[in-house]
Order: sequence, then structure tokens, then C-alpha cells
Amino acid sequence: MKYIDMNEFQDCKIPKLTVKNIVGNFKTVTRHRNLVRKYCFKMGLYWQGLTHDLSKYSPSEFWISARYYQGNRSPHAALREQFGFSPGWLHHKGRNKHHYEYWLDFKKNTPGNISPCKMPDRYIAEMVADRIAACRIYEGDKYTLSSPLAYYNKAPEANLLHPYTREKLEMFLHMIEEKGEDYTCNYIRHNFLHKK
Repeated sequence: MKYIDMNEFQDCKIPKLTVKNIVGNFKTVTRHRNLVRKYCFKMGLYWQGLTHDLSKYSPSEFWISARYYQGNRSPHAALREQFGFSPGWLHHKGRNKHHYEYWLDFKKNTPGNISPCKMPDRYIAEMVADRIAACRIYEGDKYTLSSPLAYYNKAPEANLLHPYTREKLEMFLHMIEEKGEDYTCNYIRHNFLHKK
């Protein structure tokens, strides 16, 4: 596993690595993983709950995220603003199947030659858990059952999702808003993942 060398960006002003940011990033990642685990367990996804986002502790992701840690949003957003991309995110999305970006491939005669692949149901379910947890962590007391859907609606990702993946994700985000997290997790566990 290659570590992202920030010396490659010598001309850019890179934030110093501080103990406060290291601890803050560690706590945020761990709180996020604990929440995702809670939702995955409710869905019956025990292994995915236990292994969710372990790559965030790897040197390639952890140290760059700690440098750009802010506590109220993903460090990758700040990296994209400064460099136009996030090295940590590129590492992360290539190793975590609950991100739709993992399921993008190339195909001629498609818009931009990028073809979204259908995500397996268990990763769609984990993606739902991930989105709830991320919104809860970053929004704190401002979180509502509408937050995951509102976050999704702000992002221009619908074109990059396979139609099946988009349909299921949107259905679950609306379900969270209308019927709550417990109902949605129960539905995913008993009706979506274990359909006959």
C-alpha cells in the first residue's frame, strides 16, 4: 500500500499535522464506523458492519484526512477545493464496495465512456447505512430524517448510478424521511435482502 506523499504538492500550502486534528479525525472515523455498524447490524449485515471503512485507518487515508480535518464535513471536500481531487478519496473508493464510485467502469458509446454497474443489494444497503451515519456525524443536532435525502439531492451523482442502484437508493432515502430509520433498516433486512 503506497502512502500519499504530500511533498509532491510542494507549491501548495498544506495544513500542518496537529495532535488535535489527529485525535479529531480518529474520533470522527470511529464514531462514524460505530454508527454504520449499528445500522448494518439492524439490517443483518454483521460482517459489513464490523469491517466498514477500515481503510480510513490506513496511512494513505488517515494522515491526509487528519491534515484536512475540520469536524463538520469530510476532509476530502477541503482537499478537492485545494487540489481539484482528493488522494485519500481515490484510495478509499477503490477499496470500499458500498460506494457507487467503486462500481464505475469504462464502456464505449456511453456518456463520457463511463458505465455504472449494478451494485449488489448488500452494498446498496451498506451505502444507506453509510449515508445515515455520515449525515448524523457531520450535522450533529441539526440532523433530521430528511438529511440523507437532502444530502443526496445536493450531489450530482444520479447520472453515475446504475438505474437499479439509483431506484433502490432513492426509495430507501425517501423511506427514511417518511417512516424512519428503524422501519427502513427492518424493511431492508426482511424484504430487500431476504426477498423470496
